[in-house]
Amino acid sequence: MRSSVWFASILLGCTLISLSAAAQERASALSPTAHWASTVSEQYLIYPDITYGTQNNYALKLDVWQRKDAKTPAPTLIYYHGGGWIFGDRTGATLLFLPYLEMGWNVINVEYRMASSSLAPAAVEDCRCALRWAIRNAKQYNIDTDRIVLTGHSAGGHLSLITGMLPEGTGLDNNCYGDEKLKVAAIINWYGISDVADLLQGPNLKNYALMWMGSQTDAVAIAKRVSPLTYVRAGLPSILSIHGDADAVVPYEQSVRLHKALTAAGVPNELVTIKGGGHGQFKEADLEDAYEKVHIFLRAHGLLQ
Repeated sequence: MRSSVWFASILLGCTLISLSAAAQERASALSPTAHWASTVSEQYLIYPDITYGTQNNYALKLDVWQRKDAKTPAPTLIYYHGGGWIFGDRTGATLLFLPYLEMGWNVINVEYRMASSSLAPAAVEDCRCALRWAIRNAKQYNIDTDRIVLTGHSAGGHLSLITGMLPEGTGLDNNCYGDEKLKVAAIINWYGISDVADLLQGPNLKNYALMWMGSQTDAVAIAKRVSPLTYVRAGLPSILSIHGDADAVVPYEQSVRLHKALTAAGVPNELVTIKGGGHGQFKEADLEDAYEKVHIFLRAHGLLQ
């Protein structure tokens, strides 16, 4: 009887060791990326379709991805989608801010009015309202207001720049007036427009810019009012621009001009040039290099551990 019990216990022990080894083998079979992808759904609370304002009978929506386990206010990315101010929506942008989820940041994904709903400067007004909403609701969503970073691609790059660079008193905040100080820690501009007026005529004329202005008689004045280059001055947040030098949609020279103007004003900034790069759709190696630069930039400005 004792020998039977002894044999059974040995057999059970061997089985447990075998199962443990198998579990370890399965765990080790996952790459770090695969491990993160398989567990990220348990790391975040997602609050979709939050209305942050209403303009012209248009409900302005955003989504919040909030880190579950953060014990203190977390760095937060606000993402503005691209589309030349005339198309696109926030639902198509998720893959573009995955790198920040992997960093463990909160993310706010913003939608704003297209030209078909409201002409310029409506999109800028909306994006400023989204920033105000984030600051106003920081406690509820565990947002560190000292570590808010704005980013976006193409028109989203422009909107991240103008949202973070606008001073008070432009009138572009009147749709969502408040007493919160609209400040951000940094801006990451992916091939965004910095001079809208440059796209309304001459060799750089672009149909999407004309469509955003529509038939407004003061289109050039409005374009200058919503151009980041108009607001270059000392004291701006740190800015990183990433742009392909063969971009046929947003002239690369605009990022060069922005970089020179920011440098002359003493604003910490960098321009990452993607050699031969077009309007996004960069080679994998170029994207990896660009995100390495993003990490270095964020770390240098105390925004990434």
